[in-house]
Amino acid sequence: MALRPVSEAEAAALAQQVKDEVRHAWRGYKQYAWGHDALSPLSKKPRDWYEHSLLMTPVDALDTLMIMGLKEEADEARELIAQQLNFDQDMYVQNFEITIRLLGGLLSAYQISGDARLLDKAEDLGKRLLPVFDSPTGMPYTHVNLRTGKVRGKLSNPAETGTLVLEFGMLSRLTGKPVYFEKSKRALVATYKAASPLGLVGSTIDVETGRWTDTGAHIGGGIDSYYEYLNKCWRLFGDMECKAMWEHSIKGMNQALADQRGSALWYGHADMATGVRSKTQYGALDAFMPALLALGGDMKRAKALQESGLRMWRLHGIEPESLDYASMTVQSPGYALRPEIVESAYYLHHYTGNPRYRAMGREFWEAFVRYCRTEAGYAALKDVRSKEQEDSMESFVFAETFKYFYLLFAPKSALNFDAVTFNTEAHPLHLPAAPAAH
Repeated sequence: MALRPVSEAEAAALAQQVKDEVRHAWRGYKQYAWGHDALSPLSKKPRDWYEHSLLMTPVDALDTLMIMGLKEEADEARELIAQQLNFDQDMYVQNFEITIRLLGGLLSAYQISGDARLLDKAEDLGKRLLPVFDSPTGMPYTHVNLRTGKVRGKLSNPAETGTLVLEFGMLSRLTGKPVYFEKSKRALVATYKAASPLGLVGSTIDVETGRWTDTGAHIGGGIDSYYEYLNKCWRLFGDMECKAMWEHSIKGMNQALADQRGSALWYGHADMATGVRSKTQYGALDAFMPALLALGGDMKRAKALQESGLRMWRLHGIEPESLDYASMTVQSPGYALRPEIVESAYYLHHYTGNPRYRAMGREFWEAFVRYCRTEAGYAALKDVRSKEQEDSMESFVFAETFKYFYLLFAPKSALNFDAVTFNTEAHPLHLPAAPAAH
């Protein structure tokens, strides 16, 4: 099935449509879940992650609302955050998700708006998260109590141990306190040092001993953003140690995980030590890889892998969570409103200027609206084969999915790609660390 080219006029209309849909989903959140972490879009009820709301959706959405010029929505989100977001809570939270969504969101929104209240909240949060790094290896525990600083969860994964340096590093730059960068960088280096000679990491590691309890290597959930941050730590901070770690790691990934099947390129699973292939599995989270390959300058593989992502999407008209690419059968049938394939289309369009990627984006967008739109917002799918909806609208739909769709269709002036580095939740960060007028 050929992709129809997208004219400039059509791209502008699509960008406007994305904005309209963001407004629709935001109104649903505002009407049914205001002050809570998220909206359950089918039951029209609020949902919180923990005992107390941490305003996950408003914080994750804020920079997107500002980038789109949705001033009224951005202002009400910002005031809600400034007045009500309180991290002094006696509850355990997951360090990784809180870092990429909340710390990243607050820092990015501060840089765009210059509102010092957002930086104050970010610093308060950063301080409360610091105890996670007090393990024998320097790799973080998975959970911390925001009030007491007690930690728990010694079995972790490379994404959770190695995806913190952009957010904590920016906090260091913006506050002038090096401790945040130092501890998060130490955790990233410790994760890399535990890798195999190929530069591959496994799926589960004990942060107290540094031993792997699962040596399965891949680029999917639980590992994905570790590799992303090796590259982006170099991009954002000019860190040469990260550059060297990235170059070693990508070589091993291309050697052991890349899997050429006929004319199609995939990245599968292998043992981290031997490089022996263990699974022919690729999915929605793996679909960030074309963007990362493009960022690393490997356009040939980036383009080939994005074509495989398109095949995965077209199998049932929207991508599944995971696929066996050898048999082209669905393994995990849900669709959680994930952004990664759109992110890759945006990066490839930015770097190549090829209209093919906007055409892909339109195909993704039309399916996204057709199958996931609800009266109150957007709903995940339980099964991409039946298109049955699920009562879930994660905050990342605002932070990432809508943002990447918008940036793909909007003119390049909507956001200066070369001046920012997106964290793994698509919050743009930039140096010099002075707030920039948007």
